[in-house]
Amino acid sequence: MTTFLLVPGLFMGGWAWEAVAAELTARGHRALPVTLPGMAERAGEMDPAGVGLGEHADAVAALLDAEGPGIVLVAHSYGIFPALAAADRYPGQVARVVFVDTGFPEPGESVVAQMPQLGLLDRALDGVIPVPEEIPAVHAVPPAERERYHRLATPQPVRTVTEPIELTGAWLKLPTTGVFCLANGLSLELARTLHGTGLPRFAKLAEPGVTFFELPTGHYPMLSTPVELADVLTRAAIGEGVGLYEG
Repeated sequence: MTTFLLVPGLFMGGWAWEAVAAELTARGHRALPVTLPGMAERAGEMDPAGVGLGEHADAVAALLDAEGPGIVLVAHSYGIFPALAAADRYPGQVARVVFVDTGFPEPGESVVAQMPQLGLLDRALDGVIPVPEEIPAVHAVPPAERERYHRLATPQPVRTVTEPIELTGAWLKLPTTGVFCLANGLSLELARTLHGTGLPRFAKLAEPGVTFFELPTGHYPMLSTPVELADVLTRAAIGEGVGLYEG
């Protein structure tokens, strides 16, 4: 049995992982979907102005401290920021980090610095970023899941995307797996191109213990292909996947 800690991306709570968690549980594993402070059912716990990346990282770190060692820490999109900050504090609690359609930040980098193309701050109002009006069709989210997303998604506190991440580099020694969602543009081919630049930040992509999977879906595989994602997670947990130059 493996314990999976499932950290959601922007605007989402633990609800986003329900189908994946159910599949993992059916396979005999333990799945812990995370709702970060200020999100989903925790939206009323505190003023959004008081919720930043630090509070989100603290929440994941507390779970790692309580539930580890041996956790497979799974993070989707934005979720990699609080997840990595927590893993960096408690690397001994983490067996593997799984990046779901996301990259990894450098120390001192914020979400808006890493992904300025998202234009998150352009939409900010009263300390939060409103939920996007639509999930584009390219992401292959079924109508029922799109409806559920818009019913349950909550605005994102601005400070979660503007605060810089605190990393010592301890997480870099952890085994990792990347799950690329092809319809969103991430792929092994792109990862090879990034590694080929020779920039130090991409050196880990080709290290031993780093594996990859590709899924033929969009940016929200927990909503579009939850069974397939659960299968990938169980395989990643035992070190399966291809190396950067094997696939």
